[in-house]
Amino acid sequence: MDPAGLPQHAALAAQTRDGLVESIHYGSAAATAADGSLLLSAGDPQAPFYPRSALKPLQAVAMVRAGLELPTDLLALAAASHSGGPEHRDGALRILELHGLGPDALENSTDLPYGVREREEWLRAGGTATQLAQNCSGKHAAMAATCIINGWPVAGYLDPGHPLQQHVARTVEELTGQEPERTSTDGCGTPLFALTLGGMARAFGRIAAGNGTAGIDTAEAAVADAMRRHPEMVAGRDRDVTALMRLVPGLVAKDGFEGVQLVGLPDGRGVAVKISDGGDRARMPVTVRILTAFGIDAEALSGLATAPVLGGGHPVGLLQATDFLPSITPSTDAR
Repeated sequence: MDPAGLPQHAALAAQTRDGLVESIHYGSAAATAADGSLLLSAGDPQAPFYPRSALKPLQAVAMVRAGLELPTDLLALAAASHSGGPEHRDGALRILELHGLGPDALENSTDLPYGVREREEWLRAGGTATQLAQNCSGKHAAMAATCIINGWPVAGYLDPGHPLQQHVARTVEELTGQEPERTSTDGCGTPLFALTLGGMARAFGRIAAGNGTAGIDTAEAAVADAMRRHPEMVAGRDRDVTALMRLVPGLVAKDGFEGVQLVGLPDGRGVAVKISDGGDRARMPVTVRILTAFGIDAEALSGLATAPVLGGGHPVGLLQATDFLPSITPSTDAR
């Protein structure tokens, strides 16, 4: 691959060991204002990227617009990359059963539970990889249910030409304010769109603010409310996304594979982070660095802002965000 065509990422996080920089995580970030304009940026926020599972709240908005009605815990699960605990597996099954379906309606891939403790418990009980245990089963159950509600075929609901996926694509384009650069397939088999960090931050700001329609029930407000009420269903115990939503009232957050983190604030601002190496450990410290610059209590988020580096079982260094914020300049580019 031609280096000239690679995204121009910036150094966003570094790990030190006894004062020496041991590792650097490059990436890009964007924050949008309530009106959707690009407020802050670092690295290459215009480079298209795949938001992976951070796309799920947008897909959930599309399904609610298409008539999906669920208890709030199950709607949160529809927007989840869950850890695969009993509440998650049972929740996905409940979505199916509420619409006269069984697990055979699911078209996602099979996997073990995503959470470390949940996977260990599952394996000790003799569990194997299943579609219900896979972290996207709530979304897939909701997609199958949405097909039943609209009289669409359940079989083949992942096909990009299926009415459900066409509806999702239109909703994603509306919420982000941009046409996808290209379309691929996510790990669970769902159509996946290449977008910019600014577009995804804008979408999360709109979801968190209920799309700016105070006092009016919208699909955006319904999804945001469900995620806020049930952060443990969006991720799970020991997950930083769940912790972040519990620590900051009104905030909605969703992670994605390959180093992606999205956040929406109730005032309509949005934050999007992509770590270039695809590693998971740097996305939250970088996100917290931006949130604290927005005035969110740094002390409350201190547990998510850094991670200790151990030597012989004792702290000898730290993983933390770099001072990338001084290089950030406001922009009026709302792409």
